[in-house]
Amino acid sequence: MRDALEALEFGRIRQAVAERASTLWGQEAALLLMPKESLEAARSQQDTIAEAIAHPYRLGGIRDFSESLGAARAGKRLSGLELLEAATSLDSAAELKRGLLDSGEKLGALAANIGEHTLFRRRVGECLNEAGELKDSASPRLREIRRQLAPLREQIHERLYSIMDRQAGAIQERFITIRRDRFVIPVKASMQNQVPGIVLDQSDTGLTVFLEPAQVVPLNNKLYSLKLEEEAEVNRILLELSALLAQDLEIDNTLWAITQLDLARAAASLAEDWTLCKPELTENSTYQLENARHPLIQDCVANSLKLDAEHRLLLLTGPNMGGKTALLKTLGLAVLMAQCGLYVPASKAELSFPDKLYVDIGDEQSIQENLSTFAAHLLRLKEILQEAGANSLVLIDELGTGTDPEEGASLSQAFIERLLEKGVKGLISTHLSPLKAFAQEQAGVQNASMQFDVEKLRPLYKLSIGLPGKSYALSIAKRLGFPADVISRAGEVLGPQGGQVERLLAGLEAAREQLANERAKTTEARERAEAFEKDLRTRLSALEKERERVMAQAQEQAAALIEQAGERLRSLRERAKSEGQGKALEELAQLRSKYRKKARPQNPSPHFEAGALVKVAEYGKEARVLELRGEAALVQMGKVKMSLPLTSLEPLAKTKEASPGFTREKTDFDTELNLRGQMVEDALLELDHFLDEAVATGAGEVRLLHGKGTGALRNAIRSFLAKDRRVASFSDAVPYQGGHGVTVVTLRV
Repeated sequence: MRDALEALEFGRIRQAVAERASTLWGQEAALLLMPKESLEAARSQQDTIAEAIAHPYRLGGIRDFSESLGAARAGKRLSGLELLEAATSLDSAAELKRGLLDSGEKLGALAANIGEHTLFRRRVGECLNEAGELKDSASPRLREIRRQLAPLREQIHERLYSIMDRQAGAIQERFITIRRDRFVIPVKASMQNQVPGIVLDQSDTGLTVFLEPAQVVPLNNKLYSLKLEEEAEVNRILLELSALLAQDLEIDNTLWAITQLDLARAAASLAEDWTLCKPELTENSTYQLENARHPLIQDCVANSLKLDAEHRLLLLTGPNMGGKTALLKTLGLAVLMAQCGLYVPASKAELSFPDKLYVDIGDEQSIQENLSTFAAHLLRLKEILQEAGANSLVLIDELGTGTDPEEGASLSQAFIERLLEKGVKGLISTHLSPLKAFAQEQAGVQNASMQFDVEKLRPLYKLSIGLPGKSYALSIAKRLGFPADVISRAGEVLGPQGGQVERLLAGLEAAREQLANERAKTTEARERAEAFEKDLRTRLSALEKERERVMAQAQEQAAALIEQAGERLRSLRERAKSEGQGKALEELAQLRSKYRKKARPQNPSPHFEAGALVKVAEYGKEARVLELRGEAALVQMGKVKMSLPLTSLEPLAKTKEASPGFTREKTDFDTELNLRGQMVEDALLELDHFLDEAVATGAGEVRLLHGKGTGALRNAIRSFLAKDRRVASFSDAVPYQGGHGVTVVTLRV
């Protein structure tokens, strides 16, 4: 694996991740990136990066205190600044933890490993100020020592200034300084005997001595003693804080979590900066990349490729410097990055998780142990044949080179056949023409080439699947002005077989161009069809919305009409009681005609004569025309006379004798009234209206549905019927038609 990492320059990927890390721990982890041991581990890391992209976070304020931690664990005393740096970093880590616990499953799980380190952080805050110096309140003993130090210094200063004022002639300058941790004054060397005391130092010129007057020696002694006690107490407190850091059992988990979070954030930044995609890692031994790019080549041309059970090996051919090696590295780096849990440089990627990745690219790994390039190359191929399996991926550059072309081609073909037997997948580049013909016929191998512009003598770096590539050696030589006779002789040496291969490739390229043009036309036609379909869908959607709007409006209007009609019907029922049924039924028929005429086609008014028998459509009954009144007619229906529009009347096939009691036809009037669940008062009011209309329309018998229940509604209805003159008799329905739950009423006609 290490050889593969070096051959594919994976170290540059590591460096790119490290440059985006915020901590030294994250940088070190990035520089040590290795493929995960399992597919699940790689997927887990990808999910963590996905959450880091969705929930950006910073690791500001966290510094590397590993060296300080190591010293503390070795029993050493840390300085105040070192302790303050560790505590500040742990404060920032705790803040990071609070911000990430609810940001996602993976990030939350990592953040949960960050400890609180409450005791250490609290004690550092109590003992150290922002400059890393111990506060007076760090301990009672330190407070007491420093309480004595301040007035003692003032006392020494006062005494020294008093001495200098009294011995002004002997004093070189009126100031107090420190020598050997003791307060002294500058005295002229020639007059030092005038000031009793101890000389602790002198100036470079020897003209000044720094003298500790005898009067302040006891005070300096006391001051020095207190400073020794202060130093001892400071050392004790710093050792205590260092021990708290060293003994904190959560530190290692915290540092690990910070490292992983920093690594995930750095990988997320790389994915954003390089426009990488999250690959789908599978176990189906498929390698598919869409618009894949070599991440380390600027403005790299994107290519798509696929290796699966049908096409396990892709044989790359074409001119030198055409991009074959770059394509091999593109796939190799994508697989390595995916195995490390990183995103990959493609618009879409489905990658298997190979058990081993074999790479044979370049001379830097070919010359080993004083072997020739070809011998080292063979040893590498031997290793692949012995170890590679169905879940392995091989990337081989320039297969069969370094020896006789014929023998190299035969050995390479046998090598490829063995890879096919073992189910290995991979990319192989070569210049050997026999292998192109072999790949064209062999199942499991697919020819591919890198396109080249012969006119401009430049590679296009574009992959073409299904067609072998030409070396273009003679064409390039001719284009570069090689002598014509030399090129002609080269063609003769190449022989007819070589010419056939070149012509075959030229024909294939022409066919490819034709197919590409046809494909472009098909694509254009499909795009036009898709655009047309999209436009139709948009219009259909608009029509559907308009239909819904119209339907909603119609429903509102219908509801209003129903309410209006209901009010009108209730009014007519009241009028029928006071003015007679004839006028009320006439208006009722007109009302029904008004609301039904839109539901049926409008026919011209029929012609009737007085005395003609007609059918009243609104009631489904026969009536006799008594008088014509323009577009209306006065008709008699049973005992009721009413004026109705001619359009509401239908002629009968034959005329009957005028008689007020002509034969009745079956009416459209619903002779069944459902009163179940109603209050007694409401039910009786509706029953009263129902009987009016039943009698008016000549219904001989009606059914009242009241249900059994407690019997209250049934008893109230029957009491009402017993007193009503319109009722001839009433009784229960037969058992199979409702029994006690239904009352059958016979009306007087």
